[in-house]
Amino acid sequence: MPLILLGLVSFVAWFISMIAGGGSPLILIPLVSFLFGSDAIAPVITTGMLVGNAQRTLYFWQEIDWDITRWYLPGAIAGAILGAYTLTQIHVDWLPTLVGIALLLMVANYGLGKVLSQPKAPLPIKPWYFLPLAFCNAFGSGLIGSMGPILNPVYLSYGLVKERMIATKSVHVVVIHIVKLMTYAVLGTLTVPDLTCGLIIGLAAIPANWLGKRVLDKMSGDQFQQTVFAFVAVSGILMLWQQSSLLP
Repeated sequence: MPLILLGLVSFVAWFISMIAGGGSPLILIPLVSFLFGSDAIAPVITTGMLVGNAQRTLYFWQEIDWDITRWYLPGAIAGAILGAYTLTQIHVDWLPTLVGIALLLMVANYGLGKVLSQPKAPLPIKPWYFLPLAFCNAFGSGLIGSMGPILNPVYLSYGLVKERMIATKSVHVVVIHIVKLMTYAVLGTLTVPDLTCGLIIGLAAIPANWLGKRVLDKMSGDQFQQTVFAFVAVSGILMLWQQSSLLP
């Protein structure tokens, strides 16, 4: 029953993340923690995200933006190794809270601009910015399993929407999770049960990605952007709610 439940929830999470630009780990992390314990979160989520995003990468290969990817990969590799190693040494319980607050601040900034009817003039994002951003994102991901859709506003500001954003982000996630998985294996924190549960999460992505793509095709760029920011807000609230149990 736990594996069936994991597969069903994974399908829903992957479908939502297709039309919202990512964020499926935020739905899956509480379930994995409940079913298998907090120690399983990082390796299980990493395995599942690797499989599911690899399929997305092949699905949208022609839409990948290689200009920013060339800058993203070095930072992602270094950050993923350091984050995965640090996970074996310490547990940073406050990091998800910080990420949740950052996500809500991004949404507040976006909403304020809408209320004040400011012209759409996103901050200019240059490709090389993704080098340090990738390092920070991958490092945090290695520590807590996922940083949520924290880079989604950056992708949007750079001009990536819909299929281009999904494709580019997917290949970035694949690189991060390959490095993390290898590091977990070398450090002895990856087990066969972790791989099994992760594969169930990843395989659930195949039908969910197909269905999500059909919905994505019917969405306009503005609808996609609004959905992305709505899910960023939900993700921030979820991260803070999940961390509330750590408060006295």
